[in-house]
Amino acid sequence: MNKTIRRASVFTLLLVLALLIRATWVQFYEGQALADNKNNRRNAISQYAYPLGNIIVAGEAVTGSERTKSGDLAYKRTYKDGSLYSAVTGYSSQVYGATQLEGIYQKLLDGTDNRLKNPLDTLANKRADPGDVLTTIDPAVQKAAQKALGDKKGAAVAIDPATGKILGVVSTPSYDPSKISGSSDGDAWKKLSGDEDKPLVNRALRQPLPPGSTFKLVVAAAALEDGLYSSADEKTNSPNPYMLPGTTTPLKNESASAPCENASIRTALQYSCNNVFGKMAVDLGQDKLKAMAEKFGFNDKKQDVPVRASESVYPSGMDKAQTALSGIGQFDVTATPLQMAMVTAAIANGGELKDPHMVSQINDADGNSLQNFDGDASSKRIVGEQTAKELQSAMETVIKEGTGTNAQISGATVGGKTGTAQHGENNSKTPYAWFTSYAKGSDGKQIAVAVLIEDSDAARSEVSGNGLAAPVAKAMMQAYLKG
Repeated sequence: MNKTIRRASVFTLLLVLALLIRATWVQFYEGQALADNKNNRRNAISQYAYPLGNIIVAGEAVTGSERTKSGDLAYKRTYKDGSLYSAVTGYSSQVYGATQLEGIYQKLLDGTDNRLKNPLDTLANKRADPGDVLTTIDPAVQKAAQKALGDKKGAAVAIDPATGKILGVVSTPSYDPSKISGSSDGDAWKKLSGDEDKPLVNRALRQPLPPGSTFKLVVAAAALEDGLYSSADEKTNSPNPYMLPGTTTPLKNESASAPCENASIRTALQYSCNNVFGKMAVDLGQDKLKAMAEKFGFNDKKQDVPVRASESVYPSGMDKAQTALSGIGQFDVTATPLQMAMVTAAIANGGELKDPHMVSQINDADGNSLQNFDGDASSKRIVGEQTAKELQSAMETVIKEGTGTNAQISGATVGGKTGTAQHGENNSKTPYAWFTSYAKGSDGKQIAVAVLIEDSDAARSEVSGNGLAAPVAKAMMQAYLKG
């Protein structure tokens, strides 16, 4: 063999070796990444080749699958009462992907979750029958919230304080996921995604806004736990007007005639006295307030229920004037309705917060449980039992003879707190109306609720937590207590 042929042979062998190495690399190292690539059409074809598993509410499926009339995707997702449950299910679209429970449990619902496969399925790489997701949602609570919110822009969340089960999650305006589940729904998607009211945003979990006076519950909890005041009925050291430290600006109260000077925590919650809680925040200091807020769940970037909620924020690095404003739920304090429902749930449950969750369990196709989240729900103590009792008593005064009378329910014990949060520069826009509450029936059933009205057709002078948000909370609480 001459020198030229020998060199050509070696070069050819090297090329073949390089191709083999590359093929091995693609198959064993890059294969999964290519298979999972969102632009790989085979993924969508495989996902929608068979009917999907379902999301279940109170034993009934609120999702389904429908045979398509054309194209290479055999089935598409359908929804029963889609606009009612969209804040729970999210959507599963052949084009735009999947969100919320549809996205989190996509592999379970399309049968590719390894937990669904038996040993023979695994050996044969066979697709298993899809599983189901069982939610904690109470349809009566969900329907009551949607009806009471009506055409207002807002959100509501309800929790069972004793178990952490999320009983209702509603965001308005809503949308029907069926309208965007197919492969030719571009016009519907464009209309939804371009809507200035943002119906695709889950306001209950994913839009933190200033909580206003509902945050005073956190301040009161911090003051009682710290020993700043021994009970909800001890007089506070709260001048009226209270000047923001380092400024000549008074922290005004909604009502000039309210008995807010040196008012107790009970009276201050009853009349929502800003001077009391602004001064209390400064006396405690931002570090203690932040610590209490974080115990309730603020500043948690990974609040999963299992849908990841947006972070509710209690800020740092404030001066004393800003700390005072934080004490009334303003400055840079933000909260989701979920977060404020958690605050109230912990107080209603004797100071102990059960992890909120809206999935009870996930099952395989035969109904066998793969994971039970009710049994896995952990809890943590936020405040002592005595502090919780003091706050419950004060919140019940708010409902009986304070700013929350619109939430009264005959035959039930109800405690709550109203809030009206400033919106826009110098409060130039319509304020946000908040209400958070709990109700306990004579049979021991209890529910905690938070409601946010972001916008309504009410005149600015008529915007209040009691006027707009409390009736929504009352409807939800009544629906649950009646069973």
